Amino acid sequence: MKQEQEQEQEQEQVERVVVLALDGVYPFELGMPSRILGAADGRYEVVTCTVDGGPVRTDADFSITVDHGPEVLRTADTVVIAAVTPARIAAALSGEVAAVLALIRPGTRVVSICTGAFVLAAAGLLDGRRATTHWHVTDAFRRMFPLVDLDPDVLFVDDGDILTSAGAASGIDICLHIVRRDHGSELANKVARRCVVPPLREGGQAQFIEQPVPEPSTASTAATRDWALARLGDPLTLTELAAHAGMSLRTFARRFNDEVGLSPGRWLIQQRVARARHLLESSDLPVDRVAGEVGFATGASLRQHLQATIGVSPQTYRRTFQTTR
Repeated sequence: MKQEQEQEQEQEQVERVVVLALDGVYPFELGMPSRILGAADGRYEVVTCTVDGGPVRTDADFSITVDHGPEVLRTADTVVIAAVTPARIAAALSGEVAAVLALIRPGTRVVSICTGAFVLAAAGLLDGRRATTHWHVTDAFRRMFPLVDLDPDVLFVDDGDILTSAGAASGIDICLHIVRRDHGSELANKVARRCVVPPLREGGQAQFIEQPVPEPSTASTAATRDWALARLGDPLTLTELAAHAGMSLRTFARRFNDEVGLSPGRWLIQQRVARARHLLESSDLPVDRVAGEVGFATGASLRQHLQATIGVSPQTYRRTFQTTR
């Protein structure tokens, strides 16, 4: 009897995620929620639907047939609007799409990947709210939806019950972020390992990087980044980082920003905050000890950076995510 009750409780904890595929959908982005959330130890049930239950054309040379019609949107805990080709974006929704979106229950979490933000904006869901989309279509987005607080420079925006992400791989980032927000970094890291993707790219990381892959003849800062990650507890300086890379300060700073989209200092803070979050979730170390482990001089410094990054104190963050675990 007890075992049956535990199984029922586990069943109740499964979150239903419904992915809406519209005509012109990108197959890569469409499959992200199922691949990432589906690797989260059964915490999510991911189903895909179309506006009429029939096949949809993709932006590639094939169509996709799904098993569900729009009625499953009524059962969703989270709805994901998959990306569509820019040729399909518009300032207003068709009557059919508007009717389908009206099926979503109030309070449901809604997520867009890439150009899916145009659908949310056209539905009026983003008015007065911060959001993002692919950098290539931000000018069109601003013209169509001036009431939206668009941030074109980030990977994703978490605005509570509505989350928006930028192009292509940032859909993976936002799915991992959902797992992390719902169940903590331990499960999110496990999912990332299973899917062989980076475990954490903060939403505020730059979306557009001028030189993501160095030329073969150009020295990279990758080895220095790995070296720094192994020494986050040390008071690393820009001079030390440049010396390890064998570059002048100016060359190192420029090349680092070209490759990562962040300054070395901002990147270090981001990595230290990420490591601190993991320790707060997975250990009972005092806040001052956590700060020392990740390279912040004091607990007050950690509090300042955590507050600036996610808007909560270390104690609040720990209480929230350890309870979740």
